[in-house]
Amino acid sequence: MERIAEVAATQLEFITPFQLYFNPDLIFRKFQIWRLITNFLFFGPLGFSFFFNMIFLYRYCRMLEEGSFRGRTADFVFMFLFGGFLMTLFGLFASLFFLGQAFTIMLVYVWSRRNPYIRMNFFGLLNFQAPFLPWVLMGFSLLLGNSIIIDLLGIAVGHIYYFLEDVFPNQPGGKKLLLTPGFLKMVFDTPEEDPNYNPLPEDQPENQPGDQDQNQQQHPQ
Repeated sequence: MERIAEVAATQLEFITPFQLYFNPDLIFRKFQIWRLITNFLFFGPLGFSFFFNMIFLYRYCRMLEEGSFRGRTADFVFMFLFGGFLMTLFGLFASLFFLGQAFTIMLVYVWSRRNPYIRMNFFGLLNFQAPFLPWVLMGFSLLLGNSIIIDLLGIAVGHIYYFLEDVFPNQPGGKKLLLTPGFLKMVFDTPEEDPNYNPLPEDQPENQPGDQDQNQQQHPQ
């Protein structure tokens, strides 16, 4: 909803892209901290590229959340924060103004590597395995005349996350390096029930007042 509201505000000229783009000087010297987030939310003016990015963002974000991150909302949010942090660091040195498309490509890359055997069809023209999808999207972006730097950034960040999360921990001598902070788990994940917890006698179902009344009716004095 926040993204839709921002798009509507931009298209109606309540705000302009100049108020949203990534500018380290304005962020650190004038404390326009919102630019750290808003540069991920802008996909350009309404058009084919805009709707293309929005559809892919929604589709693969949802499939990740309902697939490999099912029941792991805190880990899902941590992936967002980790990817956004790396992209922001790169943006400091590469003069990139909007990183939303790179974020979308990162999600596509992670999903594609976790679903390597799914067959994809691109506009009925190409058939390929899922891991090739980010590269097909980059080629399509190139055909549209767009710079592929953003796509390459999304692929690179997606690969770093995938390697640290899925590959390196399973290597000999490897270990899990990306540990979701505890406060995210407290906020987003439901607490697990303690298997050793014994409820008080009055809290046990068989000792509820209704059960006692039923027992008394069944066994009158």
